[in-house]
Amino acid sequence: MINELIKLIQSQEEELKKLQELLETQYEMIMGKDVFGLEGLVDKINECGKKIAKQEIERRNILGDSSITDVVNNSDNEELKKSYAKIRDTLNKVTSQKETNDILLKQQIIFNNKMLEIINPRREIRTYNSYGNLSR
Repeated sequence: MINELIKLIQSQEEELKKLQELLETQYEMIMGKDVFGLEGLVDKINECGKKIAKQEIERRNILGDSSITDVVNNSDNEELKKSYAKIRDTLNKVTSQKETNDILLKQQIIFNNKMLEIINPRREIRTYNSYGNLSR
């Protein structure tokens, strides 16, 4: 069981590294405002996510109801502990990069919406409500 788990963790880490590379590419495209490149990258990111999800299901089948942290902590296998530490580090990097990309994309969408509103303002007559704010 431990050897299977080690192989699975190593395989999962490889896929996470591929995902990290794709997210870094996405970051570069966001910063370069390469919309068409971003569109082409979506399928690759989704495919990588599906592979990681399949591996996660395999890991859960191997471990059953046990949590991976319990198995790693109770194990005397140093290779398992090293592999688990590496995958946690890689996962943290992937999560951080994904959050950064999400924030940048949201900022760009807000900016684009504001620019569109400036270029093409609403034509309706706006009135003030009871609080003194403009209503839409």
